[in-house]
Amino acid sequence: MTSLAHKVAIVTGGARDIGKQVSLKLAKSGAAVAVNYYDNKADAEATVAEIAAAGGKAIAVQGDMTKFADAQRLVAETTKAFGGNIDILVNVAGGLMGRHPIVEMEESFWDAVMNVNLKSVFFVTKAVIPHLNDGASIVNFSTQAVHDGGGPGAIAYASAKAGVLTFTRGLAKELAPKKVRVNAVSPGMINTTFHNTFTKPEVRAKVAGMTPLGREGEAYEVADLVLFLASDNASFINGETIQINGGLFFA
Repeated sequence: MTSLAHKVAIVTGGARDIGKQVSLKLAKSGAAVAVNYYDNKADAEATVAEIAAAGGKAIAVQGDMTKFADAQRLVAETTKAFGGNIDILVNVAGGLMGRHPIVEMEESFWDAVMNVNLKSVFFVTKAVIPHLNDGASIVNFSTQAVHDGGGPGAIAYASAKAGVLTFTRGLAKELAPKKVRVNAVSPGMINTTFHNTFTKPEVRAKVAGMTPLGREGEAYEVADLVLFLASDNASFINGETIQINGGLFFA
């Protein structure tokens, strides 16, 4: 079993779906976890309670990661609760927010998608860096849409996540002197609220049928990959974006 004993982790968007599974996996492996959430306090408290019931340590921290002050407060509350510095940052927070073709897209929508998917990663990472232990790990979230442009009306989302991919590569170089590894995961069709909200059932069924493994992925499977990248088992993996899509797309 992967051991993260005595490690401290922050998971943005860590209260539901993939974020929740990441929080649970890290905690089960021994890390103390700060579960960030934006507006769903009940989900965050339920995630923390599940971790505590299993003997782990976790706190829920509300915050809008598109605001640097909130990102700073997340880091401050994490270090206050668990002491010392931070070993793992997982930037899960993000979302499609809606499907709009360019000709119908308002500037305000474009900015909102960029903020929640890209600026949030910048803000949280900037706030965390002064507190990272040498040899720490950062895992960001990109998407398969970066490579294929995404589905109809997803161009803003795909563009923002492409920024995350490039940010990951540049940051891997920038943090190399501290031996901090920075990687990203790039999920395809995963069974989450994201697709329950924004993807029609018939489209999901079609994509699952086109996937060599014949199904959608599950949130816990993405969390397993994050756990690997966050751990010393991935000690020589740096600046990479790893696809997790059942073989639908090969980078």
